[in-house]
Amino acid sequence: MSTPDTARCPIDHAAMLGPTGCPISPGAAAFDPFADGYQQSPPDYLRWSREQEPVFYSPKLGYWVVTRYDDVKAVFRDHQTFSASIALEKITPTADEANAVLASYDYAMNRTLVNEEEPAHMARRRVLIQPFTPEALAEHEPMVRRVAREYVDKFIDDGRADLVDQMLWEAPLTIGLHFLGVPEEDMDQLRQYSIAHTVNTWGRPQPEEQVAVAHAVGNFWQLSGKILQKMRQNPDAPGWMPYGICKQKDYPEVVTDSYLHSMMMAGIVASHETTANGIANALKSLLQQPDVWQELCDDPSLIPSAVEECIRHNGSVAAWRRLATRDAVVGGVHIPAGAKLLIVMSSANHDERHFADAGRVDIRRDNASDHLTFGYGSHQCMGKNLARLELQVFLQEFTKRLPHMRLAEQRFDYLPNTSFRGPKHLWVEWDPAHNPERAHPAILAQQQPVRLGEPSRQTVTRPMRVERVTRLTDDTVLLRLVAANGQPLPKWQPGAHIDVECGSAELSRQYSLCGDPADSGAYEIAVLRDAASRGGSSWVHEQLKEGDRLRIRGPRNHFRFDESAKKAVFIAGGIGITPIAAMAHRARLLGMDYEIHYSGRSRKLMPLLDTLIAEHGARLHVYPKDEGHRADLTALLATPQPEVRLYACGPERMLGALQACTAHWPDDTLRVEHFQTEPPTLDPAKEHAFEVELKDSGITLPVRADQTILSALKAANIDVQSDCCEGLCGSCEVRVLGGNVDHRDLVLTRGERDAQDRMMVCCSRAVGEKLVLEL
Repeated sequence: MSTPDTARCPIDHAAMLGPTGCPISPGAAAFDPFADGYQQSPPDYLRWSREQEPVFYSPKLGYWVVTRYDDVKAVFRDHQTFSASIALEKITPTADEANAVLASYDYAMNRTLVNEEEPAHMARRRVLIQPFTPEALAEHEPMVRRVAREYVDKFIDDGRADLVDQMLWEAPLTIGLHFLGVPEEDMDQLRQYSIAHTVNTWGRPQPEEQVAVAHAVGNFWQLSGKILQKMRQNPDAPGWMPYGICKQKDYPEVVTDSYLHSMMMAGIVASHETTANGIANALKSLLQQPDVWQELCDDPSLIPSAVEECIRHNGSVAAWRRLATRDAVVGGVHIPAGAKLLIVMSSANHDERHFADAGRVDIRRDNASDHLTFGYGSHQCMGKNLARLELQVFLQEFTKRLPHMRLAEQRFDYLPNTSFRGPKHLWVEWDPAHNPERAHPAILAQQQPVRLGEPSRQTVTRPMRVERVTRLTDDTVLLRLVAANGQPLPKWQPGAHIDVECGSAELSRQYSLCGDPADSGAYEIAVLRDAASRGGSSWVHEQLKEGDRLRIRGPRNHFRFDESAKKAVFIAGGIGITPIAAMAHRARLLGMDYEIHYSGRSRKLMPLLDTLIAEHGARLHVYPKDEGHRADLTALLATPQPEVRLYACGPERMLGALQACTAHWPDDTLRVEHFQTEPPTLDPAKEHAFEVELKDSGITLPVRADQTILSALKAANIDVQSDCCEGLCGSCEVRVLGGNVDHRDLVLTRGERDAQDRMMVCCSRAVGEKLVLEL
């Protein structure tokens, strides 16, 4: 083989190799976080990466870039391998002249909660966290409302405003100063200094700008020190910094003088800029979709969930940085020790693998609070609930007083940097003659409660209307549900289910979606009338009719269909055909090899049978019991087949038989969905007490013999998603870092159980005396 003549090639092939010797793709070579594409929308700019190359090396930046949800979360989780020590390191090294300027101000910004490592980080976090708890933040709510009201008062009658210049920059700074305990003064200087700090750390200032930036940062540092000295004169005053000064007396080695100075400056930036940008981003996202904005104005109880969705969809913190302390693997890619990583949370928050229809603003999204904008694990943002408080109150003020507000025609510009983003300006318009308070002054006294520290899944429902009720069999009806507001519904994948409130919020039941996933206008579920019903199916059959309203949560999917498999074998019994029907439909569209085995008492009692016959023909095998036909599962599954997936849903007896028939098949070949179970009960005489160590929270909780882990967590104010509390829905899944689990759920596969790395805390327990959980 001849050696190619590279002398004529315009590309420097040596430069196209990464630090591990692997070729750099065109997308990776072109990646530039300071370009307008990234500034306008990091998730859209990095869509190619999430789809093709989720971990890549950027030669322009000198960093490894991580863009998918699971990979970003894994980096956050492993704080020993991926150190936060470079989080505040200048991403663009400054020239000697600028460094000399900083030195002239005695600039000594050191470790803060953002960039320090264990064990120092958690020790300080525990000492300083109390003012950030939801209970402590409640006392600040009246102040936040007062500040928001005063700023809106200034322009409510103007009909046009730049919300950033006229409110969203100064108001969060004022609130941040109150929270920190800083006097309201030097606001203009603080604004300039805060911008300079962002440019200095995360931006790319040109050489001629670096000196000016250095002067501003130096002045910011000195002003922070002066404010701190004033506070020392009155350490009993309210505020987080006086709280830290008092704690210094008890923990002088933990809360040092230099640490307080660094936190003074960092606290101003964190409480000010990220919140200001976050509110601007939220309003921009909502106003860009007038139907969503109107829905929020009509139902302000949705504001807490809207806040979580806005933080996910368009958060103010786009990325953080980490340093690999040893060789590691992220997303299947080797990361060498000493490598720097840019972990892009804004991209992870748009990962379709975790957030269905991720590009859409869905203020009823039930897993919006899974977002990574606040980070994850031990370095999760300590001020997250302060930001939530401000966002909720500000949205309450705008939806109440300016529901007719709309975006003005404009181009949105951003301060070029890798990590923090919000529009420089946000122009809105409205007709002051239509201000609601002119006709109804009493609305100013109305206010919605603020909800902090609560996962969205438990509280967010979607109003639906029953468009059609079709009787499939004597004991089964098909419901076609459409959104009450007529809008398209979130996308779903085969195997997904929704939670239906059957007459009340206290009675919720899970039903698999069996319609066409491509139909965004409606969800379809089939409901069997169960003689042993505990209220759900009897309510559907006896009370629900066309035109009625109900509420749902979801969709959620813990019964996922693997589209990469060579062949799929579907096994269903009775009403268990509902998720199988959607999976088989998808398999046919993909051109996959598949077969369906459907058992029932009689043909007339087998839901969807005629539709399945018409769609799948000879691939469908039907076993009506009254005709003497029974599926021979033992013979069907006698020989394991490579690259085959088995999917089953039906009565517990059938699923138990399948487990036995496939014991000799590879782990995780069989995937099952349970549609009924007995409510779990705990007999203290047969159970034992144990402990759960919450690794990320740094605390250990006792779990009594008559208590579930979930109830112990809630009693300790630890937020965990939950719904059915029967081990069916998978909402309460948490990762297990240590100990052996007594699995009692009906969600995990055999291989997942054997791995001992996850559990459902609503029902599963410890085999031994202790479990270590990733919470």
